[in-house]
Amino acid sequence: MNYDIIVIGSGPGGYVAAIRASQLGFKTAIVERESLGGICLNWGCIPTKALLKSAQVFEYLNHAADYGIKVEGGEADFAAIIKRSRGVADGMSKGIQFLMKKNKIDVIMGTAKIKKGGKVEVKGGDGSTKEYTAKHTILATGARSRELPNLKQDGKTIIGYRQAMNLEKQPKSLVVVGSGAIGVEFAYFYNSIGTKVTVVEYLDRIVPVEDTDISKQLEKSLKKAGIDILTSAEVTGVDTSSSPAKVSIKTAKGEQTIEAEVVLSAVGITPNIENLGLEEVGVKTDKGRVLVDDYYKTNVEGVYAIGDIVKGQALAHVASAEGITCVEKIKGLHVEPINYNNIPGCTYCSPEIASVGYTEKAAKDAGYELKIGKFPFSASGKASASGAKDGFVKVIFDAKYGEFLGAHLIGNNVTEMIAEVVVARKLETTGHEIIKSVHPHPTMSEAIMEAAADAYGECIHL
Repeated sequence: MNYDIIVIGSGPGGYVAAIRASQLGFKTAIVERESLGGICLNWGCIPTKALLKSAQVFEYLNHAADYGIKVEGGEADFAAIIKRSRGVADGMSKGIQFLMKKNKIDVIMGTAKIKKGGKVEVKGGDGSTKEYTAKHTILATGARSRELPNLKQDGKTIIGYRQAMNLEKQPKSLVVVGSGAIGVEFAYFYNSIGTKVTVVEYLDRIVPVEDTDISKQLEKSLKKAGIDILTSAEVTGVDTSSSPAKVSIKTAKGEQTIEAEVVLSAVGITPNIENLGLEEVGVKTDKGRVLVDDYYKTNVEGVYAIGDIVKGQALAHVASAEGITCVEKIKGLHVEPINYNNIPGCTYCSPEIASVGYTEKAAKDAGYELKIGKFPFSASGKASASGAKDGFVKVIFDAKYGEFLGAHLIGNNVTEMIAEVVVARKLETTGHEIIKSVHPHPTMSEAIMEAAADAYGECIHL
């Protein structure tokens, strides 16, 4: 079987690359060893959002009186919540199957390995192997939960994100190690449905990749919700000989022990580059990632890599954009390299976080003189009416030219608002142009305009 393009991995990088390849006239196949849609659709982005929606609905029920509504007897059915989440994921995976058929992409189930001469060997579930050839092979094999030496996952007491969304019963207590997006989302979910949650972060603040002001606000909000947070802390060991397990934590104040039925390791991811044939073919890697140029070509002719296995943010939308860029470059279209400083990041805890561009510290370190504006949702009419006044919008501009350097949002539904800033920055919009762009009232999004106005001393509602 000969193809123009074979894509290995069917996550949001792989399946999008395959579809774009088919649209451009390439004879395309995609290889998947588990389920179409990859981690994102089956064990990541989509099912976790389903869990978080259930938690949000439960919170609404518990606070219905705040909205003048009497509700009695609501309780979280953990098994039903998990079942709904799995159903949403299964539905999305079937949607990818439809897209493959629609775009006439051959789906090859099995484990792939690249070989010299443009060959791809696929081992099926029955142990048989078949060999295919392709002019171009795109590696999009994603990543898995990272394991720490002193926090080995056993799938029962010490778990990764996959087990966290498919537990048989709700734990009474949970320690979350790591406070990135995965950690704080699961912390919010389990806390909302009644689990006692403690978050342990090695660095001096939670969500450490975010702007410092965002970290402070989220810590305040999560603590108010009843989540215990330990920063500048390290889990040194977990004694699983009894239940609940005993978690040893080293802090600035000394050692302490916390009991927890389950420990969730959320300390990042490890790229899936093993057993792909990279060494045999001669594909260069560095620190566990495949080395590529601006258009995702490796040092080996005809071999490309995208998504979590290359440098850049490990995000679904990044992988998709990389897949499209890669395929369009192969086709010979005019393609611009992706600007990784204009990639939005979203975290779906409550309150949500959304950010893009420079943090305040990064902008200062880059030598910019800044104009910074901030608008709290406590001053927003829509936020007050919605009962969601936690959070703010923070915008950062270059004082000299008005360049929109970055934006950092925390609050209800801010993940739906950040795209405005991404587009504005792509179009090289200035602060004054944001101020003069009339935003609808009452909306959460007008906080972006108000924050921009605050940066220039023109804010009306502060």
